[in-house]
This record gives sequence, C-alpha cells and structure tokens, in this order.
Amino acid sequence: MADEGEVGFEDAVGELERIVDELERGRPDLGSALARYERGVKLLGRCQTLLDGAERSVALLTGVDESGRPVTSPFDAQATAADGRK
Repeated sequence: MADEGEVGFEDAVGELERIVDELERGRPDLGSALARYERGVKLLGRCQTLLDGAERSVALLTGVDESGRPVTSPFDAQATAADGRK
C-alpha cells in the first residue's frame, strides 16, 4: 500500500471505493474497520489536495490578443457552482 502522498487521484478513488464497500458490508472487525476508516480519511484528503491543485492550474480561455496569443483568466469554481453548471 503506497503512502497517500504518492497515490494518484484515480488510484486513491479506487481504494476509497473498496474501503467504503468493505465498511458498508461490515466485513472487517472493529480494529480493522477503524484502520480502514483512517486510511480512507487520508485518501480523501489526498484527493482534495489533488483537486485543489488541478483547479488552480485550470485557466479559462477568454479570447485572443492582437498578436494572436491566447488570453486566459483563472478558473473560478464558485462562479460555475453559482450559476448551476457542473
């Protein structure tokens, strides 16, 4: 099992899904369930960190300047959420 700081987004989500499935089915004993829950919390934090980083790196193309270079502005997730788009 890789450290959550090294896990990619897709792998983290996949592991989170497996953890949730195990916990919902009541498969692990209490000690194992707590350990799996803690792992899930760490993975969730990792996913949020990766999503935050991706959001900061996304820029919206707003046009082209006189030289033909793209003009961009930072992505504002709050504006997107406010007008109902997903």
